[in-house]
Amino acid sequence: MSQIRKEDIKQEVFDLYDDYAHDRIDRRNFMQNLSAYAVGGVTVASLMSFLMPDYQGTIQVQPNDPRLKSDYINYDSPKGGKNIKALLSKPDGATGKLGGVIVVHENRGLNPYIEDVGRRAALAGFISIAPDALTPLGGYPGNDDKGREMQSKRDRNEMLEDFIAAFDYLKNHKDCNGKIGVVGFCFGGAIANSMAVRVPELAASVPFYGGQPAAEDVPKIKAPLLLHYASLDTRVNEGWPAYEKALKENNKEYTAYMYPDANHGFHNDSTPRYDKAAAELAWKRTIDFFKQKLA
Repeated sequence: MSQIRKEDIKQEVFDLYDDYAHDRIDRRNFMQNLSAYAVGGVTVASLMSFLMPDYQGTIQVQPNDPRLKSDYINYDSPKGGKNIKALLSKPDGATGKLGGVIVVHENRGLNPYIEDVGRRAALAGFISIAPDALTPLGGYPGNDDKGREMQSKRDRNEMLEDFIAAFDYLKNHKDCNGKIGVVGFCFGGAIANSMAVRVPELAASVPFYGGQPAAEDVPKIKAPLLLHYASLDTRVNEGWPAYEKALKENNKEYTAYMYPDANHGFHNDSTPRYDKAAAELAWKRTIDFFKQKLA
């Protein structure tokens, strides 16, 4: 793995991984296609190892960070998975009520990266909840490949209900001021868009490279939007022009950023698709947006 550098990897390899990570090709086809790029002493196995998430050493806010109170809770989701496990985090010693942030995972459950994002949001001064939509199937299994397989077995609309129920949980939490935003990544970005459609009381929505709602649903959106896209993410970006057109036609409040030379998943610091500059800028914009809208 040490012999492979990100700058030496062709974009086609990242595109292949995107196809694999989103179940458009299976593992066998992924490895077969990857073999075309295993040259110059680089093996398929080393390429696979390079592309897979590595959570060791990438956590930015540790689970036992003394600045936070961070614990697992369970909440009711009557229309979804019934009883959902989530990581609830807030600043230790905070006085007064805090704005709430729902953190929605990718298509593989509540993995260490998303838990870390939940803690980062809390460290920025919010009470955050990071639900695990895999709870009805036993929860995140500790492996992203298995997590993707498990999540594909859940009904997408029921998972949306689980995250809407997280909104209700925060709204009624004694430490929340009732102003709640959502940030989601990939699948979670699509959920963030869908929550903007479905939850009129939502105070802010921040989809990272998320699939867009149907144009006919855009009039239902009340929340201001902050949208992050990656310029190399042609799959998700295909839906952006129609979405932006509908947002403009319906006079919706939104700000969108396209990050140059960034791949889908650029915020996830556990994979080589991570773009440090883009991720840090997008996160700063996200926190500033939440501070403005959730105060």
